[in-house]
Amino acid sequence: MNTQEKLNASVMGTYGRFPVVLEQGSNCTSKDENGKEYLDFGSGIGTSSLGYCNEAWADAVCNQVRTIQHTSNLYYTAVQAEFAEMLCSATGYKKVFFGNSGAEANECAIKLARKYSFDKYGKGRHTIITLVNSFHGRTMGTLSATGQDVFHNYFFPFPEGFDYVKANDIDDLKNHLDGTVCAVMMEYVQGEGGVNALEQSFVDAVYELCSERDILVIADEVQTGAGRTGTLLAGEQFGHQADITTMAKGIAGGLPIGACLANEKCADVLGKGTHGSTFGGNPVCCAGGIAVLKTITAEGFLQSVKEKAEYLRTKIAEIPGVAGVSGLGMMIGISLKDKTSLDVANAALEKGLLVLTAKDKVRLLPPLVISYEEIDKGIEILKSVL
Repeated sequence: MNTQEKLNASVMGTYGRFPVVLEQGSNCTSKDENGKEYLDFGSGIGTSSLGYCNEAWADAVCNQVRTIQHTSNLYYTAVQAEFAEMLCSATGYKKVFFGNSGAEANECAIKLARKYSFDKYGKGRHTIITLVNSFHGRTMGTLSATGQDVFHNYFFPFPEGFDYVKANDIDDLKNHLDGTVCAVMMEYVQGEGGVNALEQSFVDAVYELCSERDILVIADEVQTGAGRTGTLLAGEQFGHQADITTMAKGIAGGLPIGACLANEKCADVLGKGTHGSTFGGNPVCCAGGIAVLKTITAEGFLQSVKEKAEYLRTKIAEIPGVAGVSGLGMMIGISLKDKTSLDVANAALEKGLLVLTAKDKVRLLPPLVISYEEIDKGIEILKSVL
């Protein structure tokens, strides 16, 4: 059996995989088992933020692997302490909980918000409002939080305590903010939902209305965080800091880590025994996180991300066949005039370009270190496809 047959025979069929076996990578380019090269405009769904096998990242990870790979959170490690301190300092948060994924980070945020409200107001104030078209993960809790009906099937009964409002509809939000609500959870850019950014007026309203009622704001920055939009957190561009922010994907450059960041008000809500994770804050993942954070917070780096994103967006908008460009920064959605997103992704793959889809849009999440030369190369392939 070849690799694809072997994997399909042994791994549950939960993914719609493209028919290519990726074997190695360097910077923004990967190679398949036959040596064919692919320029990557997807970066592992926004996870390989520094591209493939970035030298500083690889050195940090390999050094940690040879030092100590795991201890559990029954003990302290210097590398976890350093990463936590760096991340809290860079984002302006008081404390962080480490898990293994974005879904785990969001689960932590849900528990934190409900306990905050329970401690202060007692039972009955547990509803978390999320937005229609949102995506927060695939665990039972985060599936319930996800505001897309397509995900609310098969796995009944779903956990209760979630309500949904239309994105950018302030009146709908007001109508749902009753006495049972403890938090509003939102993505500044709905990634899986079609790469759609929220409107500033709606974001302002969320913070104002929640502040008046002591309702927590949870920002799901699993995809928008770690410099993806041109600032460390997308919330910076909207002028707000959520009570709780979740991160994952690009924060460790390709290693599994999730982070739930809490402000002063929420920092000490979860005490001993109220939450945990065997692998959370793993030393190897934290070493990767430190390398990523040092890179993206270096002087001028995020400004370069903004500039390259604007260049890329402008070039895409000029391509015949493109109906519109959405998103923020290096988180790009491409609306198409006369082709399907999956057809475009498959055609691009044939020509050596890896892209993603989000509903009816082509989605791009290039490595943050991508060069202008590589952008131009990718644009030419997109032109030929569209």
